[in-house]
Amino acid sequence: MRPVSRNDRIHSSVTLALKDCRRVFLSVAVFSGVVNLLMLAGPLYMLQIYDRVLGSRSIPTLIALSVFLVGAYLFQGVLDAIRGRLVVRAANLLDRDLSSGVHNAVIHIATRSRNAEHANQPVRDLDQVRTFLNSAGPIAIVDLPWVPLFLGTCFLIHLWLGVLACIGGAILLGLTLLTERTSRLPSREVGRLAGIRSVLIEADRSNSETIVAMGMTKALSERWTNVNQSYLTAVGISSDIVGGYGSVSKVVRMLLQSAILGLGAFLVIKQELSAGAMIAASIMVGRALAPIETVIANWRTFLAARVGIRRLSDTLSRTEIEGQHMMLPAPSCNISIDNAVVAAPGASKATLSDINFSLVAGEALGIIGPSGGGKTSLARALVGIWPLMRGNVRMDGASIDQWDPRHLGHHIGFLSQSVELFDGTIAENIARMVVEPDSEQVLRAARVAGAHDMILRLPSGYDTRIGDGGMALSAGQRQRIALARALYGDPFLVLLDEPNSNLDSEGENALREAIRQAKVRGAIVIIIAHRSMILTACDKILYVANGTQRAFGPRDEVLRKLAAPVSLQPAELDLQAIGGAVSGRFR
Repeated sequence: MRPVSRNDRIHSSVTLALKDCRRVFLSVAVFSGVVNLLMLAGPLYMLQIYDRVLGSRSIPTLIALSVFLVGAYLFQGVLDAIRGRLVVRAANLLDRDLSSGVHNAVIHIATRSRNAEHANQPVRDLDQVRTFLNSAGPIAIVDLPWVPLFLGTCFLIHLWLGVLACIGGAILLGLTLLTERTSRLPSREVGRLAGIRSVLIEADRSNSETIVAMGMTKALSERWTNVNQSYLTAVGISSDIVGGYGSVSKVVRMLLQSAILGLGAFLVIKQELSAGAMIAASIMVGRALAPIETVIANWRTFLAARVGIRRLSDTLSRTEIEGQHMMLPAPSCNISIDNAVVAAPGASKATLSDINFSLVAGEALGIIGPSGGGKTSLARALVGIWPLMRGNVRMDGASIDQWDPRHLGHHIGFLSQSVELFDGTIAENIARMVVEPDSEQVLRAARVAGAHDMILRLPSGYDTRIGDGGMALSAGQRQRIALARALYGDPFLVLLDEPNSNLDSEGENALREAIRQAKVRGAIVIIIAHRSMILTACDKILYVANGTQRAFGPRDEVLRKLAAPVSLQPAELDLQAIGGAVSGRFR
């Protein structure tokens, strides 16, 4: 038997979500069948009124027919409301089944691409599918199979009425196909420009302070106007196509109903048809063509949903990172990186090559080197954000891709170069945004990070809401809270990328104490540093420059070797000077 691949499992998540929707739509189809049968009540009532009641002048017959009609319409209204709610439930069900995978896909794409448009695309795709399901389109599609019933009834009334109705249906079907062909490319262009537009406005929002301070408002406003105008033009073209065909279909339907009346009147004059049958046939044709007209009117959202579900399926198949992993014990001994070659996702050229080192529990490593040498790239590879082109990162002998990412993260503390916090309380941010933070763990992490007293001085302490991106806090406060988050849960590997870039002397002392306590409990600490003071807390130093490993070993030995040309003591080292001196020696 062929083993189940990761792609099989991933595709099944989309397939199962669609199957759940199909089950709901089977119920909708059943209700639609009954609703469409009940719609025959109106034409039949009209037929009986003209041919039976008016001829016999029977009041009891009129009352009886009217009572049956009211009952049929009430029942039809109830079923119609139920099927409408079922369609909404199907949309919510699809969203519920796929939202977690879409969220994971957004994060996964964002770590491998700096293009925000690509990262946000899965959310837009899911929104497009849900928008279509909440429109009148799905009900119209479910009603389409019942069109032959009404056309067939026209044939039963009279052959020529049926023929005329079928000709009108064929014309509307042709309009539907033309709508499909002509609106496909404009619809794609609308989706593409919508993504660019949303990325641009989000970038302007997040950089609003820089924009105002540097007088960039006018320039960015012009860029926004150009992009927005292109989007509006594309929307206009797409709407004109769909709206134009929709108007034509409406005219065709009205002409056809009038033609049915005209033909019916001719047949009545020829005494081949009764007046009631003529009116009933006109109603039947209107009912038969209504779903086709509705489908044409909602064709743009249908196209967007179809493209969205295909792209969503493909995206999840390529980006889903959860799978079945053997549960490994918590790491506690060592970490090593062997012959590692690191490149940005999608890039063919390596940013780092031939990286080799190992650390044991309780050690701290300082990674130094000139800017652009590959330090941050190495950090991303160490914590699994970027996959290696070659080589392995191992924790207690197991490569990190053997770990379930959801559980590996509990053993890693990461402080990125650009500190990013979330809209929530300080306690929630320290607890990594879990729904119910562990107060004891939060307090412990804050104390180890030296942030406890600083947090207590805030208006609501740990319950202070920090706003989007932590805008309510200073840069130093954000960095200390992010450090506490990295230490939350006593992770085995703590990786800090320039952790003292925004800290004052008090903050630096707290940082060194946090590193010391992490080492005492048996953690491995890796620090990317541009300021030398933090290196006093490190046991070993890794020097990288120009994408290669230049030196690795005990701190004092490596720093003495690197600092010799500039005659500086380890505590006074200017790391940029080190970079320049060592670059000269290795040319």
